[in-house]
Formats: sequence, structure tokens, C-alpha cells
Amino acid sequence: MLTTIDAQLPGLEGVPATSRRSALGPIAKATAFLDRVDPGTHRRIKGLRLVTSYGIAAMLGTLLGSTYRIPGNALLASLAGGFALWASVSEGQSARALSARDLGLFSAAGVLGALSMLAFAPVFGRHGWPGPELTLVTGSFLVGYLRRFGILGAGIGSQVYIGQLLVYGAGSTRVTSPMILIAGVIAAVAAIVPRLLSGPAEHPIPVLAVAPKCATTGGVLSPEVRMGLQAAIAALVIVLLNDRFGLKESAWAIAACTYVIAASTTGTVDRVHRRIVGTVIAVPLGLACLPMVLHAPILGWVMAAVAMIVYAMALPERYDIACGAYAFALVVTLAISGDTSTVVLASRAWETVIGGILGLGAATFILPLRSSPPNGKVLA
Repeated sequence: MLTTIDAQLPGLEGVPATSRRSALGPIAKATAFLDRVDPGTHRRIKGLRLVTSYGIAAMLGTLLGSTYRIPGNALLASLAGGFALWASVSEGQSARALSARDLGLFSAAGVLGALSMLAFAPVFGRHGWPGPELTLVTGSFLVGYLRRFGILGAGIGSQVYIGQLLVYGAGSTRVTSPMILIAGVIAAVAAIVPRLLSGPAEHPIPVLAVAPKCATTGGVLSPEVRMGLQAAIAALVIVLLNDRFGLKESAWAIAACTYVIAASTTGTVDRVHRRIVGTVIAVPLGLACLPMVLHAPILGWVMAAVAMIVYAMALPERYDIACGAYAFALVVTLAISGDTSTVVLASRAWETVIGGILGLGAATFILPLRSSPPNGKVLA
């Protein structure tokens, strides 16, 4: 493959293959590495699709918001981009029609989650409770519980939580129901169109990678209910800790404890280790890039896009690399958006540690699932 690519480059015609590779240097080595990691290129294609879907949704949100003078058009673009991005992450079908169906349902699930944050947060808050964080606890439960319905259920559960998280991050008082509905429509279009164009170049995600068969138990509660309760209880502990001591970004800790819960205690241990290692390594790398990112924002967006492509390539086998890639992209994009506090950005690392440890504790002591599934590598 490299020889074919080399020969087509201008200025290298007639040059021996060894000399061409020497001339290309790092480019040839990087290409060879990518071919080893993703020989069929379908994961790279999915990574490009994630970035494309986010970009289309963000641009459409900005364009419609400014054209029709929708209040908070920046929030509209952010919501639409988030819905489209994570819907594309969860989708894993091989047929275009099934992919379009799932992407539409995932976008609707994101809207449902966002609306639930607007509905439930004020109700919980009337009693003096931390309403937004408690609403995230309900999403944490659904992430685990809906895995019983296969790939589609796992994606819907994750997308409901993502919708809640996006509104939580944007500030529930600044987001309106019409804005959420418009963002959902934009996200569906932005996610479906790139998938239709990528066509048969993409491969389906293995069922066990997304919604593995849970370990069997002799109790009354099903394994999926146990997974949901483990995630929800760990999230509730984080809410209490935040209410008592104050965490920089409690939502990051809740996300960590939600997605490390696997179909067995052994699988959870593996995921906690990988998530912590990947995040702790990637966050300092992101912080080291801040001076460059702040002076050249376009370069920061390019780096974030590359990181998300790596994220798609790494899942599901290399959960540590995937978590690190996303943590890097998050730090960079937050800095570009104006959140340049080093303390806040660095808290991504220790909030992940807190959430991972609490998730592990919940999986170990609360209705544990002892038997290992055939494949413990679960895509979150």
C-alpha cells in the first residue's frame, strides 16, 4: 500500500522504493502504523464521520440561530453538535437503513434526556436538593439498565444520559425546550447524512462490544438492573460528596462511575484501570498544548478532531487509549471555548479517579456480578 502511495507523489517518480520511504520518513511510518491498527480503514472512516457529524450540526445550529435570531444560538450549536457526535458513536449497524433508524432514535433519545433535565431538576430543587445532579443519577441508571435491549437499548440509554449532561453543562436555566427540539432535528440530519455517504465502507460493531451478555445471577434482580443500580448508587454518592465538600466538576466524576460499570466485577476492574490510566496521561498532554491552542484555535480544533478519530479507532479493544483521546479532546475544546482555568481542566483527571474508584466499589459490594462475560470489553 505504501509503495503505491509513494509512487503517486509528485517529485518521487523513478525514485527507488527504499529511497521514497526514506524521503517520506515519519509520514510512511505513521501510515504503516495506522494500517496495522485499522487494516480495513473502517474505524478511521467512522472517526471521520464523528467529526463530520459534529461539524455539520454545529454549523447548522450556528447558521439557523443567527438567521432566525434564535436566543442563545451558541448553545443551540453546542447541543446539536453533542447530540450528533454521541449518536454517531453509539451507532454500529452495517446497513444504511438500520443506521439511519438508529441515528434518528439516538437523536430523539438525546432530546428526551435534555428535556428530562429541564423537567426534573426544578422538581428536585424545590426541596433544597441538588436537582441537576440528581437528574444525572437517573440517567446513570438507564445507561446500565437499557443494555438488556441490545445495541439499540445501550445506545438509547447512553444518549439519554448525554442529553442530560449537555443541558447540565450548558446551564439548565439558559436552555429552552424549543431549542432542544430544534437541536435534535439538526443532529438527526447531521448524523444520518454522513452515514449514508460512508455506506458499506463501515463494519458493524460486534454485539458483545456494546451490550455484552451479562453474568447470570441467582437473585431476583436481573443483571442489567444490578448494573443500573450500581451506577446510580455510585453517582448518588458523588452527588452527596459534591453537596458536602464541593467538587470542581462533579458531572465528570458521575460520567466516570457510570461508564466503568461492566457486566461483571472483573470487567469493571479492567475498565476502571484503563479509564484512569488513559485520562491521567492525556490530561497533562492537553494542558501542555494550551499555549499553542490559545494562540492558534484552528490548530486546537484540528488536534481535537484527530483525537476523536483515534477515539473511534481505539474502541472497543483499547478503552484506555479511547478515554485518553477523549480527555485530550475535551481539555483542548474547553480551552478554545474560553474555559482556560488550569485547575478546572486538570480536575478532569482527579474527578475521573474519584468516579472510577466509586464505580469499582459499587460493582464490588453492591449486588456484584461475579461471573465474567465472554468479552469484558464494553463500549461506552
